[in-house]
Amino acid sequence: MKHRFTRLIAVLAIMAGLCSCEERKPAYEFPTDGTGKPKDPKRCFIWVEGNANFPDYGDSKENIARDLAKVADCGFTDVIVDVRPAGAGGDVLFQTDKCDQVHFMGAYINGVYTRVERSSDWDYLQAFIDAGHAAGLRVYAGFNTFCGGHESGLGTNGVLFRNAEMRQHATVMNTESGLKSIMDVWADEKFFNPVHPTVQNYVIDLLEDLAAYEDLDGIILDRGRFHSFQSDFSEYTRNEFEKYIGKSIENWPSDVLPAGHEHYVPDPKPKHFMEWVEFRAKVIHDFMTRARGTVKAINPDMDFGAYVGGWYEQYYATGPNWASPDYAASYYYPDWATKKYESYGFADQLDVQIIGAYAGYNSVYGGTEWTMQGFCRLAKEKTKGAPGLLIGGPDVGNWNFDGKATVDQEVTSVTQSVAACANECGGYFLFDLIHLKLEPRKWDAVKDGISQIN
Repeated sequence: MKHRFTRLIAVLAIMAGLCSCEERKPAYEFPTDGTGKPKDPKRCFIWVEGNANFPDYGDSKENIARDLAKVADCGFTDVIVDVRPAGAGGDVLFQTDKCDQVHFMGAYINGVYTRVERSSDWDYLQAFIDAGHAAGLRVYAGFNTFCGGHESGLGTNGVLFRNAEMRQHATVMNTESGLKSIMDVWADEKFFNPVHPTVQNYVIDLLEDLAAYEDLDGIILDRGRFHSFQSDFSEYTRNEFEKYIGKSIENWPSDVLPAGHEHYVPDPKPKHFMEWVEFRAKVIHDFMTRARGTVKAINPDMDFGAYVGGWYEQYYATGPNWASPDYAASYYYPDWATKKYESYGFADQLDVQIIGAYAGYNSVYGGTEWTMQGFCRLAKEKTKGAPGLLIGGPDVGNWNFDGKATVDQEVTSVTQSVAACANECGGYFLFDLIHLKLEPRKWDAVKDGISQIN
């Protein structure tokens, strides 16, 4: 009820601006099946990343309304707005007294990484809800889960830089030169230790306030994981791991993971490596279960979801098992997945699961990872229908890895990506809005793609 008065004022203001008493219609209406009844459309989501879009939206409700109307006209059905951006160190763009509001973020303006200040104090999330619903879109809040700080040449932000007590719970990295707090090594994104109850309670408190937005359609957790393979190696996590396996670790951390190891299964494999992978998956699974329960206790009708990278073969290195608990990971990946690991799949906890099918512009089709179509097809196999809705799609701005793509090639890939991804799962996902704005031809390209599936 805490936001009802604000919404009432917004609704009255919208009504006052109408030129007639006719019911306001959304900018986009789903096509019919020929009998006048709406077709069941493939849902199409677009992400509004925090940093890149901040110059346009931080101080302008008008820009938000303008662009969401255009998003709806393209045929998108859902928008995800980043309200706890990693690039702001986990500070927020929604109403809560548990964390500071975002005051600045870095964004590229005319090719220069620039500090962008926010002077407004109106409710950023509510502005997206109001404008999105007016355009006929469902609105989701994107929430970077275990981020606690951000550092760049523009300055620092986030609770890990402001609060000495919380700084104790920054993740500890297993570097080549020893165990070090992430605050003492170079990493632009400063993560918390996901294992620690103080961290989990802090994040849950924020989710409670976010779920209190009655008109919000859902919450999507991003970065619901460990920072990397090298984390977390704190004494707290060591003790919890020893409790989990029922024995003491003789050589910490080398009996778990070699110093500085970043990718893939180490060779030789440390004696507790498999149990370590299993333990980390349990930590993320249990948190996802708790987070879902928190959101549903406040608003049972609110969707709870997560974004994950589609590269399942490598994603275990950051902790999450985003498959169904019925998926036989230990059969397909015996080098790192145990039978117990399978039970920590959390796809069944999600109403919406977003798969980042982040392949190159010239890798739209295929049946393997690192093709857009393959990422989505394999995700469907791994999740086994567990999430209520499985969607996937590309990053259409950071995919020109070799720098050789022409604009024509990129535009063609955008159109092709829609059906290639949506027809393999429940819908389409595009990251992110800024890339359409930077190359205007991509608006029509994605509109063409969506029109072919809906």
